[in-house]
This record gives sequence, C-alpha cells and structure tokens, in this order.
Amino acid sequence: MAQLNRTTVDLSSYPDLVVIHLGMRVNSPMGLRTLMSFGSKIRQSVEAHPDGLLLHENMMFSLFPPHAGMRQYWRDFDSLERWARSLPHLHWWQGFLRDRGGTGFWHETYFRGGQIESVYIDMPQIGLAKFAPVTPARGSLFSARRRLGMREGPATAPPPGIPEEELYQR
Repeated sequence: MAQLNRTTVDLSSYPDLVVIHLGMRVNSPMGLRTLMSFGSKIRQSVEAHPDGLLLHENMMFSLFPPHAGMRQYWRDFDSLERWARSLPHLHWWQGFLRDRGGTGFWHETYFRGGQIESVYIDMPQIGLAKFAPVTPARGSLFSARRRLGMREGPATAPPPGIPEEELYQR
C-alpha cells in the first residue's frame, strides 16, 4: 500500500482571508463571444498583481453550456473590494451590468470568520441558491458589503459600479 501524505495549512498569518468563487455562463450563442473576451482581461489583471490577491485559479464548471470561472484568495475583504471598485474591473462590471452579452454571472464569497455572501445575475439556481432561499439583491442586499451587514466604507472609498437606482431604471 502506498504511503499516505496527508497535510493541512496553517492560516494563522491570514486572519481575514477571503475566498471568492466567480463564474460566467453562456446563456445564448452570443454569450460565447462575451465569455471568451474576458480571458485576456482577467489574465492581465492577475499579472498586474493587485494588492491583496494571494492566488488566482481558473476553473471550468461545464462545457455544455459553457460555464467558466475562477477561485481567488484575497488577504482581506477591503483589498478585494478596493480592486473590484477600481480600474479595470470597474469598467468591466459597469459594462456587464449594462449589457450582459448573452451570459449570466455569479459569485460566492467565503470568509475565514464564517460569513458568506453571494450574488447571481441571469443565472439558473446554482451553488448556494440551489438549497437556500433566494431573494432580490436590492436595498440592504444590493452590495457585497451590505449583504455582509458591514457599514459602507470610508468616504474616500470608491462607490459601487452602478448605483442601485440607475441599474433598475433600465
């Protein structure tokens, strides 16, 4: 019998660790082009080494329908949020919210302290949404920070990609 090599990790140096799973699913033929257009954008943003990003891993959830994504490990939520609300991500997010290009998007964020938050846009029920009650991501559930019950960031923090009022005026 082969020797068992069972290991674990010491996360004591990462008390505020955040793991986020993100995915984009093709919902119509034009969605394949949208999905493919994000590959180089994401690669370039990861190669820029954003402050707080510890690890990025690409993932494939399914081939039919095409559904790709990633898992990222961040030092803390503030680093993740600061990156998400800055360029180039801010422009990607704003563009996606205005025109999803035949795709759906989701993310689920897990915190070492035990909190979890998620959002699903034009997606069938997957992940947490397959077993937990689903509710509109509006009002107190509009942003990740609000879904976590956290106060909005400092006055100097960048605003969300699109204000809630503008998003739902469409």
